[in-house]
This record gives sequence, C-alpha cells and structure tokens, in this order.
Amino acid sequence: MVREVLTLNVGQCGIQLGQAVWEQYCAEHNIDITGKKQGDLKDKSFLCFYEETGAGQYVPRNLMVDLEPNVIDDVKNSKYSKIFHPEFLLSGKEDAANNFARGHYTVGKEMIDKVNDRLRKMVDNCDNVQGFVINHSVGGGTGSGLGALMLERIAVDYRKKSKLGFEVYPSPTISTCVVEPYNSMLTTHWLLDHTEVSVVLDNEAIYEICQKWLDRKRPSYDNLNRLITKTISSMTASLRFAGELNVDLNEFQTNLVPFPRLHFMITAMAPVVTKKKMETQRCDIQGITETCFSAQNFFTKIADFDAEEDKYMAISVNYRGDVKAKEANATVQWLKTNKKVTFVEWCPTGFKVGLNDEPPAVLEDDDVAASKRNIVMIGNNTAISRVFSERISKKYDLMYSQRAFVHWYVGEGMEEGEFAEAREDLGFLEKDYLDVLSEQATDEADDESD
Repeated sequence: MVREVLTLNVGQCGIQLGQAVWEQYCAEHNIDITGKKQGDLKDKSFLCFYEETGAGQYVPRNLMVDLEPNVIDDVKNSKYSKIFHPEFLLSGKEDAANNFARGHYTVGKEMIDKVNDRLRKMVDNCDNVQGFVINHSVGGGTGSGLGALMLERIAVDYRKKSKLGFEVYPSPTISTCVVEPYNSMLTTHWLLDHTEVSVVLDNEAIYEICQKWLDRKRPSYDNLNRLITKTISSMTASLRFAGELNVDLNEFQTNLVPFPRLHFMITAMAPVVTKKKMETQRCDIQGITETCFSAQNFFTKIADFDAEEDKYMAISVNYRGDVKAKEANATVQWLKTNKKVTFVEWCPTGFKVGLNDEPPAVLEDDDVAASKRNIVMIGNNTAISRVFSERISKKYDLMYSQRAFVHWYVGEGMEEGEFAEAREDLGFLEKDYLDVLSEQATDEADDESD
C-alpha cells in the first residue's frame, strides 16, 4: 500500500517552485514530459507522489492555486504541461495585489470552496494520505493570505495529517514588496498553529550561494528554484525510493519539533558546486557534511551565526547516494566532538539520520554538478528567532507606529486588532526561543516570579 503525499502550490512563488520540483521528480523517476515512465517498474514507491491513469500515464498528485491567471497559464504552456491534470490548476480572475487581507478574506474567500472541492477529489483518489507539502511565499498576497486560509481548512478537514511547509520569507536587504513585514507577520501568526514543520527559505541567502559556488553573477528565480528543489527532493526521497534508512513525513515532525510552536527549520545542502569546481572539491562524507553545517551555506541568511552560541534543538541529516550507515554515524559523532554543532543541554542525541541509495538527478539546465553522494540538513536552531525579530517585527513596528498602509488591509474586511494580535503572538514566539536557550521551562519561571 502506498501512503500518498499531496503537494499544494499557492501563489506565483509557490507555483514556480512547484513546477521546478516536479521536473526534478520526473527526472529522478524517468518519467518523460508526456507522463510515461521509461524503464522498469520494480520499485513502486514513487506512486505516493504520482497517480496512475488508465492510459498508463503518471499524473502528479499536485494542486496549483493562484488568484490571477498568468502564472497558471505559464504552467499550461510549459514543457511539462502534459503531465499535470488541468482540473487541478486553479486560477482566479483578480490578483491579491500583495495584500494578505485580499488573499485571506475577500478574493481568497471566493476561491476557497473550489480549492476545497479539488482537495477533496485528490484525497478521494488516495488509499491513505500521509500528509501535505505546501510551497508558498509569505511576503506576497496570495501565497500568504490564501496559503494561510488553505492550511486552516486542511487543519480542520484532515486533522491528523502532517503539513510540511516550504516558506519563502522576506530577505534582509532585498525586498520585492513594501508591505512584506505586514504580510509575513500575519502569515507567521497562522503558520504557528497550522503547519507541523515549516522550512524557512530566503532568496538572498540562495542568491549568494549561486554567486559564490555556482559562478552565476546574476541568478534568476529559476536558478534559485532548482537549488531549493534539490533539498525538497532529498527530504521526500525516502518516500519515493526504497532505501536503507527511510524517513517519512511524520518522522520529520516527531524528531525535529520539541515544542509545537518551535517548528521553523533552517536547511542547507552540499555539495553545491559547478562541474569545473567538482574536480577539486572534497566529496568524502566528512567534507560535504562540514560544508553543509557552515552558516554561509544555509538557505536562510542568519546574521552573525555563532556555532557555539546558536544552539540546535534537533537536526535531521539525509544522505543520498553512496553512503553507508556506519560512515554516516561516525560523521555525526565527529560533528559533535569537534564542536561543529552545539545542542541545547536537554537534548543529548539530537541527530536523526536518513539514508537513501539514489543520488539526486541532475537536469540538463542545472548549475549544480552531479555527485555520487549528497547531504541535506534540516535543523531546528534557536537562531531562527532573529529572522522573526530583525526582519519582521522590527520593520513591522516602524511601519505600524505610523499606521502606514493599514487602510488597505482594513478596507478588505480585516480588523485592526488582528495586527496587534499577530504582533503579540510573534513576540511570544521570540520569547519561546529565548526560554529554550536559558534552559528554564516557561512554567517554572512563572511559578518563581509569583
């Protein structure tokens, strides 16, 4: 029996990322642009992401939703357009215009029943749904507003299913929209309750990786998406291939989230190098693992990351390709003894290891060179709280002190009190991260102050 995973892509960012993800999956499973599988069918595990039609075509279990038609039209005219089921490419008439309230209340509300209906259809086509993967950004309007609304509906309709989110957060200095702090603040407030694991990505960090390692002076979103897909593909590889030590969606959640609110992850991958640099690159397990844990390779930019001060609560490392369990465990041990990572004191083991025999496929347009082995790290680190405090809260406070742009949100049926509520919630989240570091359970601290 296959335990299916459904992928949802919301808004322009989510859909473009989703498109790149499916190209990667198709390359790894030898599925061509018409949806036919080449080669043998011995390993059926990939059916958790694909559905087989009567005509022998494999269709992605995938739903793409946007409030404007342009991006969905691009998907319908793309190279891989034939593999998607047109019924699950939903587009609206008017855009959310970078406004959370439009995506969540006015324009999004009109779409949500249609989205729910399609989701229900996808779930009915499955034997046993394991969980949902959702790709979206939190700075825009559709990805944030409609994304949060969909997550809320899924939480109500499919209570026990885990939801894994890949969220593109605003970057420290590059910004594509003025009201990013408002949108991301409001979305984070919903994500706290409605996703089980959220992987925080930011474009600026990935731009720098492209420039530094891949010699791309001016990376496009396409280059960024292809890098992110390699990590997404490695996180789901053990669901799609039979491997030596498999990890399923619920395992991520169980191992990485010590307290339900602290579920925002940092991710990194190695080796990320061009074909030319590959010849001189260290590609043994210890080498790639060390690279993966250095802060400049994180897919989230964290100012002044300090390996000793910024502590991990849990880490999942997924090796793919030619890696044996013994070597993987030895490397993990080496990381700990050489102080490459520091854990909070109440977490003695800290590592979850996944092994898979299939190295990630390299597409013809990829900048990354093929390698025999690869590692993806997903870490729950307390440093992520700086993303919330410096990029969102600080900028939000400056704008909200003047009530700038607030009328656009209130005009779309949102109450001003919701801003204050979201801000307070984010303040508590930052405090939760600090409490973890001070090693004092919050309740005990309260008792003492009484």
